[in-house]
Amino acid sequence: MEATSLAEVWQDVFRTQPAPPYWLVAAAGVVALGLVLTSGPWRVARNVVTIAHEGGHAVVALVSGRQLTGIRLHSDTSGVTVSRGRPDGIGMILTVAAGYITPSLVGLVGILLLMNDRITMLLWMSILVLAAMLLLIRNVYGVVSLVGTGALVFLVSWFTPAEVQAAFAYLFTWFMLVAGVRPVFELQGQRVRQPSPHSDADQLDRLTGVPGTAWVFFFGAVNVAVLAFGVWLLLFP
Repeated sequence: MEATSLAEVWQDVFRTQPAPPYWLVAAAGVVALGLVLTSGPWRVARNVVTIAHEGGHAVVALVSGRQLTGIRLHSDTSGVTVSRGRPDGIGMILTVAAGYITPSLVGLVGILLLMNDRITMLLWMSILVLAAMLLLIRNVYGVVSLVGTGALVFLVSWFTPAEVQAAFAYLFTWFMLVAGVRPVFELQGQRVRQPSPHSDADQLDRLTGVPGTAWVFFFGAVNVAVLAFGVWLLLFP
């Protein structure tokens, strides 16, 4: 980005960028799949999924009229979003249900922006969302995680050429689509090995009477469907 004034920055954010070649889009998908399937990179990259997960809880809590009190992100890639309001009802159900499907939905929003050649807009929207979440973070690791992620996106959007920005934007979008699926399997595995009443699925069991396993299936079905739709949009435009 070559802007030197706020007005030029604003123009660059809303300006369209050339669509990257097909091979770059496909290669970004392969790299994203590798990040999700390999244990070392996944442990690091999963922090981005946690940010989206907790952000989903937070947004739906606010939209449903609950009072959001804070978000914590932990080094084991878990997180907690705390809100106040009725302990039951549709608002609470939607708030709890939002977490596991939000990363995939973020990927879908990314696709819609990229299909309209809004690469810079995607990057700067990500920065703004991270900045808004930073106001709600209540622990040091959460601050470090958000600031580090935001700084990376900013550096790419400000100091790299258009081709690198495009590669990064497509990698991010692919990653959110693919990475939305793996935590659902991890959730069910954890429920089998170490049952906990605090998992999203088990909270929804208590709130709705629908078994937790059915909620895990719901999360997985939504995320797989979004992934399949995303593959179709990105690779078969």
